[in-house]
Amino acid sequence: MEKAYRIKKNEDFQKIYKNGKSVVNRQFIIYRQKNSENEHFRLGISVSKKIGNAVTRNRIKRAIRESFTKHKEDIIKDDFIVIARQPSKEMTTNEINKSLEHVMKIAKGFNKRIT
Repeated sequence: MEKAYRIKKNEDFQKIYKNGKSVVNRQFIIYRQKNSENEHFRLGISVSKKIGNAVTRNRIKRAIRESFTKHKEDIIKDDFIVIARQPSKEMTTNEINKSLEHVMKIAKGFNKRIT
């Protein structure tokens, strides 16, 4: 995923936490904040050390990025933060993708209906 699609600065994270709306399922929390200045969506990922070691956390982050890249054309041009919860460490990449699709549908993060 290109740099322009990432949220890295702590101040950006804090602004989205404070002003954004959150949606939850068992595996993920998604914060969404409208941002009309964007040409495309931006994504921040947070995986706590409580979830597991660096290998586990990086595997989860790669799967999240892959899922967002896969749906790049369908995602609304807002800012999103994805927070992984404990059950996500036991999931495969395909299961993570399905769970993210589910929570993004609840957050109304897609331009069109994803099946």
